[in-house]
Amino acid sequence: MRKLIALCALGLVLSGLQPVNAGDLKSGLQPGEFPKAFYVTDVTGPAASTKLCYRCQYGARPVVSLFVRNMDEKTTKLIKELDAVVAKNADKKMAAFVTVLTDDPDAQEASLKRIADEQKIVATPLAVFENKSGPPTYKIASEAYVTVMMWVDSNVKVNYAFEAGKLTDEMIAKVVKDTAEILN
Repeated sequence: MRKLIALCALGLVLSGLQPVNAGDLKSGLQPGEFPKAFYVTDVTGPAASTKLCYRCQYGARPVVSLFVRNMDEKTTKLIKELDAVVAKNADKKMAAFVTVLTDDPDAQEASLKRIADEQKIVATPLAVFENKSGPPTYKIASEAYVTVMMWVDSNVKVNYAFEAGKLTDEMIAKVVKDTAEILN
């Protein structure tokens, strides 16, 4: 019986060392998976109005990638806070990008530019992907309102997926805190 209790305790300790994944909703690449190339149309980044692969450009750097279906107040707050972390960690070559999943990318451009300007989001490009489902290899769940993946050395370390209304201030703080997982 003592061995069983010791094994259970060890399991609990080790589970705290496992990659991060929030909630029951699975969306996007899971910890340990390899993020593949996909192309977006840059709206606010250094290559505005061009199609490019930020995954390719950022390579093995520590990266935060968000897939969003709607840019509401909470999503914008998350992006702004992550943008500050990226700017603060420029010496570590940290990068981030946001991909808005939409069937009408042209309709998103003006609002993304406005949000970036009003919120002073400068280190994190906002881009669009022409398809609400997202890149097939990324497995974005249809019920996921926001999917956050963080990777370093082309290995996903952190994954969060939120249904509509589930992105709270507490969860924003947790996501921001967990950027440390890719900076060590």
